[in-house]
Amino acid sequence: MPWGTIASVAKKTSRAQAGTPAILALDRAGVPYALHPYEHDPASDLSYGLEAAAALGADPAQVFKTLLADVDGALVVGVVPVAGSLDLKALARAVGGKRAVMADPGVAQRATGYVVGGISPLGQKQRLRTVLDSSATAFDAVYVSAGRRGLDLSLAPTDLLRLTGGVTADVGR
Repeated sequence: MPWGTIASVAKKTSRAQAGTPAILALDRAGVPYALHPYEHDPASDLSYGLEAAAALGADPAQVFKTLLADVDGALVVGVVPVAGSLDLKALARAVGGKRAVMADPGVAQRATGYVVGGISPLGQKQRLRTVLDSSATAFDAVYVSAGRRGLDLSLAPTDLLRLTGGVTADVGR
């Protein structure tokens, strides 16, 4: 597993400094996780997620991006591998909806409290229905944004589902 017990002062200090709502939510819940900082390059030609995977030396299939969609007038979170895209029809089906469109970035930022490129599925301002792509269950741990660009975290997909109240479905393509 990519994490261990949090025993060192250095790890505690770096977590306290990071202090995003996602990290605070994990700490409150007592969920094991590991932080993975990297240098975000605003000039990168890569998407935020692929940039994170490359910087961390992680398999892009194991690094997930958090996207918001409007499904029949309600915001829904889709969490899919960074190398793919969100299947909007599948997301709508997963939550019993008919039609989904990507949410406006400004709406996504206001609903989550995070900036685009740093939206975490954890610790969002509004608790939104969350659907995690079923491919996540193939891994002991997945990477998601920790709530800001240049900082990811890894945790067990089961913990991610429990903390978000999410479900799994085939929503990535």
